[in-house]
Amino acid sequence: MAVLTLDSFAGQVAAALGGRLVSLVVYGSAARGSAGRGARQGSSIDTLLIADGVDERLLTALAPVVHAWQQAGHPPPIILSDGEWHASADAFAIEYEDIRAAHRVVAGRDPWPGISVQREDVQRQLEYELIGKLLRLRQGYVSALHDGRRLTALIVGSAASFLTMLRTTLRLAGTPVPDSPAEVVLAGAAVIGFPARDLADVAAHLEGRTPLKLKAGDPRAAAYLEAVARTADYVNRS
Repeated sequence: MAVLTLDSFAGQVAAALGGRLVSLVVYGSAARGSAGRGARQGSSIDTLLIADGVDERLLTALAPVVHAWQQAGHPPPIILSDGEWHASADAFAIEYEDIRAAHRVVAGRDPWPGISVQREDVQRQLEYELIGKLLRLRQGYVSALHDGRRLTALIVGSAASFLTMLRTTLRLAGTPVPDSPAEVVLAGAAVIGFPARDLADVAAHLEGRTPLKLKAGDPRAAAYLEAVARTADYVNRS
């Protein structure tokens, strides 16, 4: 079976939607990296699809293309109407800024003209997301502390979104945001004040270098929670 590449996916989306396609954007690790390195080989590719409207006819046309994309190991695209895209920057300020910072248009037009994200919206959402993440992590931690497999799943399941929050915190602080997870952790640790070494293994996991594997009561899990707590406190006081 032929592998569905990003270019093939973009072409199939464009063919399926025709003039209804506004923009297809790849974002995240697939678009991030100096010299266009993008995502590491075999990693999933995140996409954003904007159409002139979203209805049953459009979703039905997309379904077989998206199914093939998922079979290739990638998540289905985020799907928004053009009106929703322009109206939601205040509600999803973190996501908009993170996509804007690392994206590439692969079909359609540039969706960013007219999009403005306010600093206060970013900070408000970041405070809410961080404290919510911290509370959920504490709940999971006390129930998974004596089970290394569950403890690993808890940290791994939250690490990518926490990395996004670290990048957002650096932007709010006016600090340049590096490309790699390890560099983001180092920069975040310097600004926020947690030991960078506490998240070194988490960063290695996110980079695909060494899978994270925790034991029951592993101190690295507690250190990760403390880093999240310090980040939440830093943002709350900023």
